[in-house]
Amino acid sequence: MQFTKMHGAGNDYVYIDGFKEQVTQPSQLAIAVSDRHFGIGSDGLILILPSDKADLRMQMFNADGSEAEMCGNGIRCVSKYAWDHGLVDQLEISIETGSGVLPVQMFCDNNKRVEKVRVNMGQPRLRRGDLPMTGDPDAEALEITIEVGKQIFKAWCISMGNPHCVIFVEDCESFPVTEVGPLIENHPLFPRRTNVEFVSIISGNELRQRTWERGAGETLACGTGASAVAVAAVLSGRTGRQIKNRLSGGLLELEWAEDNCIYLTGPAAEVFTGDFPVEMA
Repeated sequence: MQFTKMHGAGNDYVYIDGFKEQVTQPSQLAIAVSDRHFGIGSDGLILILPSDKADLRMQMFNADGSEAEMCGNGIRCVSKYAWDHGLVDQLEISIETGSGVLPVQMFCDNNKRVEKVRVNMGQPRLRRGDLPMTGDPDAEALEITIEVGKQIFKAWCISMGNPHCVIFVEDCESFPVTEVGPLIENHPLFPRRTNVEFVSIISGNELRQRTWERGAGETLACGTGASAVAVAAVLSGRTGRQIKNRLSGGLLELEWAEDNCIYLTGPAAEVFTGDFPVEMA
């Protein structure tokens, strides 16, 4: 079975072209390919599939085999693959995801290969029921108190089609993300777990983010997380509506536009291609 390894700002996935290959056990395959010692090594698996609602469909699985709704870095790489490998012939396309159909715009280099993609990530969802969270499903969960162990944090909980818990800290570089992240991911407030973003403010339009990703651990970037961070930063009065977010794997640009949608712009790169034992699929 042929695969392509790609990354968006260091958030790396194994991509399978579902127009050519058939995967019957995607959860099992995700676990196998994601292993960085015995597999290919990645944050998860993304299948590129036909769609009757859009130009393409992406289906995403975390490194632990659990299926996720959406990945902002992943959708940029799906777009690049589709253009570079001839699955689409337009630079503006739509992609079906687990959180709806999203439009994307691609930008090419001098060799006519995609190097950057702008994604309309849709409108943020602020109700507890959208994440989901326990409590009144119609209530918002902005600047709430979360207690883990003996520590208490203020959090902004936002859905970008998948759940995010944004926590502002003084210095996320030294913050114990790998210790606190899993405690919040599995907190009883989140019956389906949550992604967690730890964020430090650099200026009124720039910030630094580290992400503990549900089902994958700390990742170098998270596009839906960066989108949720932009919303939390604006709602808490920390930044303006156009933001540069410096993640561990690179820079993402975000705008919370007047149409209430979050626009995410960032790189997409192909690393290598190869073959994986078909019996694992």
